[in-house]
Amino acid sequence: METRDVTIESNGVQLSGIYYAPRGAMRANLVVHGATGVPQRYYRAFATWAATQSIGTLTYDYRDFGASQRRPMRDSKATFADWAIHDQAAAEQALASLAPEGPIWLLGHSLGGLTFAFRQHGPRVQRITTIGAGFAHVADHPWSYRPQALAFWYGLGPLATRLAGYLPGKRLAFGEDLPANVYWQWRKWCTSRDFFRSDIGTSLPEPDFSMPGPEFRMLSMSDDVVVPFAAVRRYHAVFPQGRAALRVLQPSEFGVKALRHIEVMSRQSAPAWLAVLGLDEA
Repeated sequence: METRDVTIESNGVQLSGIYYAPRGAMRANLVVHGATGVPQRYYRAFATWAATQSIGTLTYDYRDFGASQRRPMRDSKATFADWAIHDQAAAEQALASLAPEGPIWLLGHSLGGLTFAFRQHGPRVQRITTIGAGFAHVADHPWSYRPQALAFWYGLGPLATRLAGYLPGKRLAFGEDLPANVYWQWRKWCTSRDFFRSDIGTSLPEPDFSMPGPEFRMLSMSDDVVVPFAAVRRYHAVFPQGRAALRVLQPSEFGVKALRHIEVMSRQSAPAWLAVLGLDEA
């Protein structure tokens, strides 16, 4: 598998990415906008597989995170809006330069899929897919997951972030470490009924949910307790009727025991990846 390390310039910072070259005649090129707190290395198996399907794939880490971390986490001023607006746009521009011909596809996992309506997309962008992306509120979670969510947003999460100057996710068994301002803005969105609406006009530009142009697909996993179907449906409802196709993936469709929220992009969920990219619909 041919891969290439990529440096992405984003508003004065450098992001680290990896481009997986397509095998055979190129079908499309894809950029993966990762979930919050999920480093690009998690998507390696998916990107490798996509390249075997003749889809060149770019993965990357947001600023001050993963392979893009250039300073101590507590010194980072990055916000979630920096990640979702500036870094995502920079990654898409980088992919267009890496692959100057052919269609471009965009894939946003979880919160990585919530901000496509905040930027314009050129004619080469033919398909946008979100997976596990929704306007999730803490009250949406089933009772089995709610204690963990409440601790993350109202208990250990904010307390540890104030004390450490960043979210020490590894020490708390909450995943990866995150810059403080990323955590606080993420928390604000997921504990507010209006989600990111109060940030529109300040850290977020005005969105255009009509999004003329690319095919728009939204995927939810039936066993996702982190961003349940109700949250995905809430996101789907802000688009004009018929603009976004909504599909629920069932583990039984693919002969796997579970898909869940993060794990759907792991190797164990590989039987579902044709559906993730819509290749089973071709």
